[in-house]
Amino acid sequence: MTAAAQAHRPFILRIRPRPRMTELALLAGVAVTLVTGAASLGATERLRAAQEAGRAVKTLDFTPPDPQGLLVYLGALLAVHLVLVIAGRRLDQVLLPAAAMLGGLGLLLMQRLPQDLVVQRLAGAEMGLGQLQLAWLLIALGVITMLAVGLRSDAWLRTYKYTWAAVGIGLLALTFVLGSETNGARLSLSIGPISGQPSELLKVILVVFLAGYLSENRSLLAEEHTRIGPFRLPPLPYLAPMVAMWAIALGIVVVQKDLGAALLFFAIFLGLLYVATGRPSYVIGGLVLFVAGSFVLYQLFAHVQTRVDNWLDPWKDPQGAGFQVVQALYAFGRGGLLGVGLGAGLPTIGGRLPVPAVHTDYPLAALGEELGLVGLLAIMGLYLVVVTRGLRIAAATRDEFRALLAAGLALVIGVQAFIIAAGNLKLIPLTGITLPFISYGGSSLLANALVVGLLLALSDRGPEPPAAPRPKGRRRLLGRFRRGTGAKGEPERPGVAA
Repeated sequence: MTAAAQAHRPFILRIRPRPRMTELALLAGVAVTLVTGAASLGATERLRAAQEAGRAVKTLDFTPPDPQGLLVYLGALLAVHLVLVIAGRRLDQVLLPAAAMLGGLGLLLMQRLPQDLVVQRLAGAEMGLGQLQLAWLLIALGVITMLAVGLRSDAWLRTYKYTWAAVGIGLLALTFVLGSETNGARLSLSIGPISGQPSELLKVILVVFLAGYLSENRSLLAEEHTRIGPFRLPPLPYLAPMVAMWAIALGIVVVQKDLGAALLFFAIFLGLLYVATGRPSYVIGGLVLFVAGSFVLYQLFAHVQTRVDNWLDPWKDPQGAGFQVVQALYAFGRGGLLGVGLGAGLPTIGGRLPVPAVHTDYPLAALGEELGLVGLLAIMGLYLVVVTRGLRIAAATRDEFRALLAAGLALVIGVQAFIIAAGNLKLIPLTGITLPFISYGGSSLLANALVVGLLLALSDRGPEPPAAPRPKGRRRLLGRFRRGTGAKGEPERPGVAA
């Protein structure tokens, strides 16, 4: 046997398939739910089309609007599950089904919406909204699988944290030169045929950087302090590099008017700082700075003023700036407790959708109308499951970097879902960030796939300890005899003191 073959032989022997029955059962539930929803959606759409055409409907056709797309998605989920089984790693079995359910709901929503909302030509073929969402979902599942199976060491993350941060900030700064504006904000970066939002990638990079820096300086930040009058602040020499890196990213985002990403970064920063130090004073001080900074931004940027004014009183201009906010509230009102049913909502007004950005900024408005309050609570419960599993992974690891990284990644999903949900429900001004795994967008899906893939890799509990070998033959009989006599060595003999 050659040296190369001997080098690869131990690795091959270590790969032992491991059943993942919990994950398989949950994925089966996901498949049943999505197939049922797609069938209901298909029947409702055909019934509406028949009613609009004045035709009588004798029997309902429950064929999904895009059965091939749904089968491809479910087949991809099964393939990911089989790869995880073959890999044999002891990974979390709840994360993938939760993310798959969210992604499936997003796919059904994109198939239900008008397909000409987003149209792209790839390799000579024209793809609509639903097909593009499916393509990005398949790529996202591939990213999750590669990270879950292939990521064995986190050294390349913690060692090069400053390099990752510099790359992320550099990509974000490039949007000043090569970026394109969307609704007054310069968000997208286009390099050749590839385009995306660097802020989506930067949220993952920021967590990696903060986890690496805080894990190295946690004890100093938690125990030491700098006193300025009656206030006790973190030790500035150790906190300054981290704050500077965060401030550069936040400053660029603010100048680009991407306030949703700015709020997300700020929340992640405060959350990880509290997780690392356990000091609520840091969070309170950060919230005070946030309120003061928000007031300054409101005075400086007309874009911020418009968003805040629309939040406070959207009925001031219901046909103009406040149109989407008002129509979203009407959609939630029409949905009520149980919703109007998949496919039965979103009537057009003057030939157009009442919420033009429903596929990006307002997906919960569409789902709230068709699934009702119960459906919205179920969706938010799925996000809570992802966050809870991430925090459990963080609590189970003994390495500080891995613990902070898992907690930060869980915060990314939870905070982002809260921000967009609160914006849709008019609890806070709409910030324009996407709803994880549901909103349309390739960069958003890939960034959230990185989060889930990293969490799966961090959940690995290592090789299972081998079971104690069972004694056979004479050794088993001798063991039973010793247990019966109570002796540790030779069996007791009459007349001999124990």
